[in-house]
Amino acid sequence: MVRVRTAGPGRARALVPDGSLSPPDGSSSAGEVAGSGQARERILDAAEDLFAADGFDATPTARIARRAAVAKGLLFYYFPRKMDLLRTLFAERLPAQPLCSVAGIAVEGDVAGSLVRLADRIGLTGHHSQVLSAILFREASTHPDVRDHLRALYTALMELTEAVLDAASPRKLDHGRRTAAAGTFVAVLLHEANSHRFDGPVPDLGATAEIVSGALLA
Repeated sequence: MVRVRTAGPGRARALVPDGSLSPPDGSSSAGEVAGSGQARERILDAAEDLFAADGFDATPTARIARRAAVAKGLLFYYFPRKMDLLRTLFAERLPAQPLCSVAGIAVEGDVAGSLVRLADRIGLTGHHSQVLSAILFREASTHPDVRDHLRALYTALMELTEAVLDAASPRKLDHGRRTAAAGTFVAVLLHEANSHRFDGPVPDLGATAEIVSGALLA
């Protein structure tokens, strides 16, 4: 049985509780506005946590600024609209192109292991990606930008998976069967990322990879 490695924990965050006081609007210095990458990251961290907990529409920017301990003016300096926060979270932390190469992933003759390595490298099951995946799946039904990002992510995952199948297979694959096999594995991969929202059973990617490999090469 091929085994899936568990991703490491997410990075540490420097946020303040919702009840804490944030700097009043306009209190940020010009230096902070011009070059505080840490403040920008705190804003993104706060937005990610609050969007995941309460939803995008139910989270006001004032609450995000308060949680990140920054002035609202600084938040709007980096993100003029609330939707810019959501777009940036996905673009920087859950990109639609998770990998640019399958080098070091695909091993000829080891289709199942190659699929597991692909899933591990993409890292959708890591703590950080789980939070963003929850936001992505929940908001895709109501926000076209999020839906477009989910479609782009799915397309990229399909292309990567098909490339891994081609590189790992010991023989030339039929295009239709390869696409069906990739679609099956990607569907389970996305289901695993989404299943953490509901505290339900998590699919076994290792077993899925072996089933897909066996059926594809039969």
